Amino acid sequence: MSEDKKQIFILSGQSNMAGRGGVIYDSHHHKKHWDGVVPPECHPHPSILRLNAHLHWEQARDPLHADIDHKKTCGVGPGMAFANTVLERVGGTMGLVPCAVGGTAIKEWARGEHLYESMIKRVKFAVEGGVGEVKALLWYQGESDCQECDVEVYKEKMEKLIYDVREDLSLPLLPFIQVALASGDKKYIEKIREAQLSIKLPNVVCVDAKGLTLNHDNLHLCTEAQVQLGKTLADAYLCNFCSSLESQ
Repeated sequence: MSEDKKQIFILSGQSNMAGRGGVIYDSHHHKKHWDGVVPPECHPHPSILRLNAHLHWEQARDPLHADIDHKKTCGVGPGMAFANTVLERVGGTMGLVPCAVGGTAIKEWARGEHLYESMIKRVKFAVEGGVGEVKALLWYQGESDCQECDVEVYKEKMEKLIYDVREDLSLPLLPFIQVALASGDKKYIEKIREAQLSIKLPNVVCVDAKGLTLNHDNLHLCTEAQVQLGKTLADAYLCNFCSSLESQ
């Protein structure tokens, strides 16, 4: 791959991928706001770009999903810590494609639905003209499916999503790194986690977020946890899929 070709990473799923690290509820004004704290691991870098909502490339910085998950208050997610860690190891130019939207269930990411089609459109634009190469899709979703009517079909729908994305992007072995839930309805979370951890498709790996520190809402990862998750996702990518390291 030429040095100027972007290494494209898709960030998708729901709120914990979109990022809620540092999001605080202001009881006086009855609204949420981001505290603005950016850890060193998430600092902007000229070689880390993001595709914004208007399909323009710009320097990436948190909150990465501010104009994508625009109906919610976004904060720190795993994307910048992931990108900085990968950049440090392999160099080049990172192209992040944020697609996550909070509160979304797996059925809303099915082929033909708006979220799915928007994601595919954004990724195709990112590689148009051969200027980028999709390296992996990072997926953190499932909290909205922690209910009786969804848990039994989650694995089937997740596997279908992987097949469809690979087919529509003409990348039959696209690396897919998913996150096993850290939070959700206690009655059903283990069923969703079991489904996530049991997927055995080629080039699909799962990292576990269980035990990472949550915000006061007991649903979203705090800033420090998002940094940790980003590094874990980077390690999963580098260890399982990064051919650039083989020649070093």
